[in-house]
Amino acid sequence: MINQFNKILKKEKKRQIETINLIASENYPSEAVLNVIGSVLTSKYSEGYPGRRYYPGNEIYDKIELLAQQRAKEIFRTGNNYYVNVQPYSGSPANMAIYLGLLNWGDTIMGMNLSHGGHLSHGHKVNFSGRAYKVVQYGVDSKSERIDYEEVRKLAKKHRPKIIISGATAYPRKIDFRKFYQITKEIGAVSMADISHVAGLIVAGLHLSPFPFTDIVMTTTHKTLRGPRGAIIICKRKFASAIDKAVFPGIQGGPHNNIIAGKLVCFEEAKKIAFKKYQRQIITNAKVLAKELKKYGFNLVSGGTDNHLILIDLQNKKITGKEAEIKLERAGILANRNTIPNDLRNPLNPSGIRLGVPAVTTRGMKEKEMKKIAQLIDEIINNKRKIEIIRSEIKKTAKKFPIPGI
Repeated sequence: MINQFNKILKKEKKRQIETINLIASENYPSEAVLNVIGSVLTSKYSEGYPGRRYYPGNEIYDKIELLAQQRAKEIFRTGNNYYVNVQPYSGSPANMAIYLGLLNWGDTIMGMNLSHGGHLSHGHKVNFSGRAYKVVQYGVDSKSERIDYEEVRKLAKKHRPKIIISGATAYPRKIDFRKFYQITKEIGAVSMADISHVAGLIVAGLHLSPFPFTDIVMTTTHKTLRGPRGAIIICKRKFASAIDKAVFPGIQGGPHNNIIAGKLVCFEEAKKIAFKKYQRQIITNAKVLAKELKKYGFNLVSGGTDNHLILIDLQNKKITGKEAEIKLERAGILANRNTIPNDLRNPLNPSGIRLGVPAVTTRGMKEKEMKKIAQLIDEIINNKRKIEIIRSEIKKTAKKFPIPGI
């Protein structure tokens, strides 16, 4: 059985090495993070919080968790008015904990429409957030394809939600968290920012920050932050007790100590000059890739990008997002199908595709490679060369850029 698993694992390593990963929500953690995740820290139960555990033998884990909390505050420059819970298993449970801690069933929340760039957990009808709460959703302007803050204000004043959620999963422009905060103050709501996709850019000072005004901030710790799969919640201290109780015992049991340690390592790495340089390269790569794609006649939602991702409207290419995703994967490029604003197609086979550059930037790819990737995407989508020939070329290119820990 072990040998069979090793063969499977070897195939996955080979797949990662030989493909170009443009999935915006994925990245490669450092070897140091990988080592911690696979360490002896995996073995302990630590239900509760530092100094208040339900199991003995947690002295070391208390120190790790407290240090992770402190480092998170440092990299986001939150100030002492904020508290950090580093235990959430991932982004959706973290958002669930926030709602559970601050709302009653049936309260009204306001978030970004999924087809306009929002996340399932921001109020979509098939998600717990759309089933447990009344939902008001905002979108982007039909012409600019950017958030219309005045329209958000009008909706907020009309529906009076208890929480307004800013942040997105497929929005290629900067989000003005301060404007959202000001709107929440006008109606007496709680401001919540989900910065999962742009956390690394915020740490590097390349995206507007939700601090020090937003009430509650959630972020995953992979994506641009380049840590382990997990999440954290950063809230003003007046919400700390409610958030802690909602995470444990509200929706989780024992925290994953190895992952918390991995988060700590990633926060330490985020303090380094190399991390900020990496984030700057992400922005550069995304802009170059966007510019080149436009040269090949691809329609980009909002006309370009300010962050790490690009959303392509494929309607003029006479191909659906699912068809494009399949063709790209056959050639060795990974990018996910995605809805676009006001998409009339089925979400399982939408009109768009989402590209992101965090993973390829981690591997060391720069402007030259972005131009080549744009060319390859054009050739694949428009059937300019045989897929087998392009795949061979992609393998050779990908192998030149190592993946940490492989």
